Order: sequence, then structure tokens, then C-alpha cells
Amino acid sequence: MKYKHTEGLPQQGPGNTALAEPTSNVKHRWTASIVLVNVGINAAFFGPIQVLLGQQAADFSEADKEGILALVTGAGAAVSLVANPLFGTFSDRTTSRFGRRVPWVFIGALLGIIGLLGLAGAPSIAAMTLLWCVVQLGANGALAATTAAIPDQVPVRQRGTIGGLASMGTVVGILVGAAIAAGVAGNFSLGFIICAVALLVGMVPYLFLANDQVLDARDKPPFTWPNFVKGFWISPQRYPDFAWAWITRFLVNVGNHLVTLYLLFFLTDAVGFENPEFGVLILTGVYAVLTLITAVIGGRWTDRVGKRKPFVIASSAIIALAALILAFFPTWAGALVGAAVLGIGYGVYLAVDFALLTQVLPSATSRGKDMGVINVANSLPQVIAPIIAWPLVTIFGGYVTLYVVAAVIGLLGAVFVVKIKSVD
Repeated sequence: MKYKHTEGLPQQGPGNTALAEPTSNVKHRWTASIVLVNVGINAAFFGPIQVLLGQQAADFSEADKEGILALVTGAGAAVSLVANPLFGTFSDRTTSRFGRRVPWVFIGALLGIIGLLGLAGAPSIAAMTLLWCVVQLGANGALAATTAAIPDQVPVRQRGTIGGLASMGTVVGILVGAAIAAGVAGNFSLGFIICAVALLVGMVPYLFLANDQVLDARDKPPFTWPNFVKGFWISPQRYPDFAWAWITRFLVNVGNHLVTLYLLFFLTDAVGFENPEFGVLILTGVYAVLTLITAVIGGRWTDRVGKRKPFVIASSAIIALAALILAFFPTWAGALVGAAVLGIGYGVYLAVDFALLTQVLPSATSRGKDMGVINVANSLPQVIAPIIAWPLVTIFGGYVTLYVVAAVIGLLGAVFVVKIKSVD
């Protein structure tokens, strides 16, 4: 196996620090807590994104529902661009007796819960937009801290497996969000409340099982505002593999968000499905089951063979194929096949690409910030996708154009991953 990025890093042992490179496999209960917190965070994200925000937008104005949804999701995603690296940086510097990451998981989840409860009674589009921004701020902050905990505590040889299981939590969270949205039968206010409960339930086990290591105050770098601001820029010239890994994830996620953003409206307007909310639940279930299976299999497989890039390339191509199926077969059967293909590709991608990313981080002292910057590649597509999707659907050819563009963008991610040199 070739794991270059563990060379020269301090190893854990007697008297280890929070900055040490982990060498001992993590325990099952810790892994379970990571899975559960991912379930809660993603239920809070995707229940609203997939259905609830769309229903609320249509409640404000049926004629302008696409534009309202684009405004709300785009504004929230813009907030997440700041939340991820900012919370990650704060957690890198935290010397709390509870550890570096746990306090920020708690604070972030609390903000997310407050925002979701507020959305349940949002009186206007402006309030809806502001409260969704609060949800994105909190949930992305919690996500940044939990994501950084994996390179903190998981040895490289186990990261594909743990990445696959964490991705399983992500997918289960997406499914839970869809189930909540379908179960409330159009009562989006109740849906937001249940999503808040899911976030709370997912967070609590992690707070008690995190085993978060305490950062010694002597290991905390001195703070200056210029260095703080400059730290968010990671030079592509100095760290080219990190840059290519970021670009790859960004492009694949743009393609994926283009596929999923208007799924509710796609079933309503293009497929003509009679119960589109239930249709979203069925498609999400198909997608979720296959993603769960392939994430675990792909994560274990990549750890066993010690290679990452071939898996990322293949899975990116499969995701693009799913978009093309939706583009040229806008039927219920086509949607089912597309969801299945998307699940197969995205499961492998989530597990393997995460493992690859943890191997190109620039420094052990800034894992939280660096993973936060990586998470921008997940969040920025939420800003870009509505800007691209809305004119494609309403002006430039509808859903066929939208899904062809999604496939092309996703395929570019497969092309650029070959530029990464330090990981096979």
C-alpha cells in the first residue's frame, strides 16, 4: 500500500498529543457515534432541501416557487461556505477539557435546531431565507468539527472503511429527511420540527462517545489576525494535490446537486407523477440502499488494495451516467433506474474520495480548517447549482438540458483526479 502522507508526522503513543498521527484502530462505539451524528446533520440538511423548502416556497407563491427555492438554498449555501472553514479553524485552536471538536459540534447543532424550529413558523420569504441560513451555519459548523475528527483519530489504513461508514450515516440521514418530508403529508412546519429532533438525537451520542483529545495550550499556534485570515487560503502551487482533490470534489458535487435540486419539481412537471412527495421518498430509498451497500464495500475494498484514484474515476463516471438516464428517460421507470445508478456511483465516491482527501491535508495542526475548506467543495455547489439550474430549466431546454450539463460537469471531476500525484 502507498500512503505517503503519513510520513514524517508524529505518531500516537505514550504522551501523545492531539496533533499526533493516529496509529490505533478506532472502536466500534466511536464509529457508531460518527455514523449517528452524520444521520442527524444530513436529516437536518436534506429533509428541507429535498422537499420541505420546496413546499414552503410553493406555499408562498406557486408561480415563483423555483425562484424562491433558488434564493433560499443559494443564500444558505453561501453561509455554509464561511461556516465550514471558520468552525474548523475555531476547533483547531480549542483547548477545552472536552476536546477540540466536541464543543463546536454542540454549538453548531444547537444553532441548527434553533433555525429549524424557526422555519416551522417563518412568516415571510425573508424570514425563511434568514432562518435557513442559521440552519446552514450551525449544521455546517457541526459537520466541520466531526469531519476533522476522522483524520484526528482514524489511521490511514482504516480511513476508507470509516469513510464508508460515515457516508452510510450521510445517506441514512438523507433517507430519514425524505421519510420525514413524506410522512408529514405536506405539513412542512411539522417536518421542520421533526428534522430538529433528528439533529438533536444524532448529536447526543457523539458528545458522550467522541473520545476527543485535548489540545495542549503549548501546541496552539499564536494568534494574529493577518495569519488567521491568510490561513484560509491554501496555495495550489504549494499543495497541488490538495487543490486537485478539492476541484474534483467540487465538480462532482455540482453535478450531483444539479441532479437532486429540482427532483420534486421534475417528478411533478416532467414525469407527471401523481404523488411527487412520495415519489421523492421512493427514489431516495432506492438511491440510499445502493449507496449504503457500495459505500461500505467500496471503503473496505480501497483500504484492502491501497488505491483511491481508480475508484474515484469510475464512480464519477457512473454518477454522470445516472444524470444522462434522467435526461433521456423522463419516466417513472427511468427515474427509478437513474436513482439506482446514482446510488451505486455515489456510495463508492463518498467513501473513497473522503479517504483520498484526508491523505492530502497540508498539516496536522490545521486539520479542522483544512477539512472545512474541503467541505466548501460540498457547500459551494449548493450556491452554484441553483444559479445554473434555474435558467437551464426555465429558459434553455428544461430538464434534458439540466441533466446533460450535470453529467458533463461530473465527468470533469473524473478527469482531474488523475492530476493527484501523492496518492495512487
